[in-house]
Amino acid sequence: MDINWLRRRPRRLRASPAIRDLTRETRLHPSNLIAPLFVKNAGAPEPVASMPGVLRHNPDDLLSHCRNLADLGIPGAAIFPSIDPSLKDAEGSEALNPKGLLHATVAKLKAALPGFLVFTDVALDPYTTHGHDGVLDPAGRDVDNDRTVAILARMAVAQANAGVDFVAPSDMMDGRVGAIREALDAAGHQRTGILAYSVKFASAFYGPFRDAVGSRAAAGTHHLDKRTYQMDPANPREAMIEARLDEEQGADILMVKPAGPYLDIIARLRERTDLPIAAYQVSGEFAQIHAAAKLGWLDYERTRDESLLAIRRAGATIILTYFAAEAAKACAARP
Repeated sequence: MDINWLRRRPRRLRASPAIRDLTRETRLHPSNLIAPLFVKNAGAPEPVASMPGVLRHNPDDLLSHCRNLADLGIPGAAIFPSIDPSLKDAEGSEALNPKGLLHATVAKLKAALPGFLVFTDVALDPYTTHGHDGVLDPAGRDVDNDRTVAILARMAVAQANAGVDFVAPSDMMDGRVGAIREALDAAGHQRTGILAYSVKFASAFYGPFRDAVGSRAAAGTHHLDKRTYQMDPANPREAMIEARLDEEQGADILMVKPAGPYLDIIARLRERTDLPIAAYQVSGEFAQIHAAAKLGWLDYERTRDESLLAIRRAGATIILTYFAAEAAKACAARP
């Protein structure tokens, strides 16, 4: 038998746990994770039915939860408000209320945990009766891009006034990153960063999140859906254009959303930018792992960890994930 071809045996580097750990190319650490959290005005923590283990917290409980996240080594959280429907209108005006739920929660959180990073969403969908990320044109047939951008810039300043570390425009309006950067700087918030949802696809994986914040009205049931501003999942080259525009306009971090179905986009973007890349493992990704594991079709912990490792391997430095606390505990438990 000619064994010359067996001189190179890759299995030697897989022979034991110590060797595999020594040669591991990609690692997940709690410092790579950001926890998306939902806040409501008052009352006991409320489960989100389509997201097992995820709660809508009142501000006090959210603060306690953030303390626990910090103790696990997780550097920050992305806060999403679930406001009372009575406060919603067609213009999303509650988004600008300096005493509103989100701003009061952020101020309280930053006063108690000043070193804990806070990211806040800049989009109008939690605040509008129609559930869209911006205001509609007079005919109600489209989202008015430029009028929305002007509101988003004011919204970002209001969030910066409350003390956030990063505003995170997720609306996908053209030109909003530049307008937000200009507004923040003019208001004296030069140190407030922008994590831009640069590549946000019109994905079917967002459903449970829309339940959590109460914006499901726009998810394909309204005569105007979000595909007029969120990206076509078929378009990787267009994704690079969107990311480049946000970088040119002053974004500090670029985001790809969703994460798991778009690992190719993360990898492609990693080759084209030196900025940090974030990826959002969205509610549908989270829910499907839970559902398959509940049916006994997948090993829950291994699938959870593999999904996060794949996002890191593709090139994301930062992962927004509802698994953040669990994954951080798993990292700490590994030898």
